[in-house]
Parts: sequence; C-alpha cells; structure tokens
Amino acid sequence: MTFPSSCRAAALNIQLPRSSTVPLYIQIKEAIRAKIIDGTYVGHQQLPSENDMIAAFGVSRITVRQAINDLQKEGLLFKVHGKGTFVALPNVSQELTHLQGFGEAMHRLGHETFSDVFGLKTVKATGIVAAKLGIGDGDPVTEIRRVRYLNREPVSIDHSWVRHDVGSRLTEQNLRDKDLFSLLENELRQRLHSADIEIDATSAGNDVASRLKIAPGSPVLRIERLTYAQQETPLVFEYLYYRAETFKYKMKVLR
Repeated sequence: MTFPSSCRAAALNIQLPRSSTVPLYIQIKEAIRAKIIDGTYVGHQQLPSENDMIAAFGVSRITVRQAINDLQKEGLLFKVHGKGTFVALPNVSQELTHLQGFGEAMHRLGHETFSDVFGLKTVKATGIVAAKLGIGDGDPVTEIRRVRYLNREPVSIDHSWVRHDVGSRLTEQNLRDKDLFSLLENELRQRLHSADIEIDATSAGNDVASRLKIAPGSPVLRIERLTYAQQETPLVFEYLYYRAETFKYKMKVLR
C-alpha cells in the first residue's frame, strides 16, 4: 500500500482556524474525517506520516497522535507496524430495533451515502416476487437495482421490487440521492408500517463481486426484506447484498 504524492499534497493543505476555541487535536481529527468522507482518502490508502502532519499543522506529536488514536478507535483508521497509518474500509452496523433505510441510519452516524442506479424498469412479476407482494403472476412491478456507497466505497447491492402503482413514480435521480424509504414516505405519501427480515450468508456471484469490488466467491451478507405500508399491505420486496467485512446488523433482545 502506498500513498500517492498528489493526495499527500491535498492532505497537507488543510488549514486549521487557530482562533477557534476547539482543541487542535479535534480540529485535526475532523479535518481528516472530512477527507475520508469526501473521498480524498480512500480505503487502504496511507496517511501522511506523523512528522509530515507535525510540520504541516505546526502542532506537537502528542496532538497528532491523539487525533489519529481517536479516529482509530472509531474504526476509520488502522495502523500497520513499521509501515504507517491507513484508512480503513467502511465498517459500520445498523440497528434492527426499528425500520429505517440504509442512508437514514448512516447519516445519523455521520457517514456520507449515495447510490448508483443501474436498473429501473417495469417487469412482469413472477414466482417469489408476485407471492411476496400479493399480486398476480405476470402483473407489472417496478424493479430497481442499485449499488449503495458508504464514504465513497461500494458497500451493498440492492435489488428491489415495488408495487407498480407506487414504483412507477420513482426516478433515477431521486433514487441516487435519497433513500427509497424516504422517497416512499415523504414524496409518494406511503406510510411504512413494518418489515419482515431474513438474514443469511452467501457467496458473491460475478456481477455482485464486480460491482462491490471484491473477488468472486467472497462472503456476502444477504438480507431478504419485505416492507409493508400502512394497513400492512406488502409494498417493497428486496434482496440486499452487503460486503461481509464492512457491515453488520445489531439488535438488543430483552428477556
């Protein structure tokens, strides 16, 4: 792993507001975090050395180390002995205690998300899709295929089918910038009620592997989700494929 000189120069051009009352290590930490979120630093990319940062920011070694250590504890950075500090691939979790979209959950944790829509069309519902959505075999349904990005790294493939009377009003532009759940509730006036979720492990086929930038056959987390609108009407059926090393679901179970 190496650190390109062009990216190093960009990193060391960070200006800290010396008149700020915010401690310097926090300013440095947030400046590095911003570079990770905006894609200046990508997964497995090396950061400038401590000496480079000390010279660039005009601060002590303790200040630089405190900023780096905080980011390492948050899982944004990792250290390799004898080589330096590197940007970690996204590794986040989402709570299963209530229904929320991926973007909604990640924004609350301070992450940037967006989607690459590589499929939006009307198809004939067959098999499990028709059965799950409670429509007839061959009835029209809106099919959506997206790559979801977290801090500029591909983290999941979402393959969704929406009842056509609702899904036909979706556009590629909206799906790039917003969560499907947000669009359904805020723009299409569909109040979401609940979801049935099943999670299992599988291996990435060629298409999934290519879009997630992993090797074919790599482990992926597969989520099957059926989301209901108000009155418990099936509205969206989905298969979500997550990179196993970057994402996990969490839940608290009470006795």
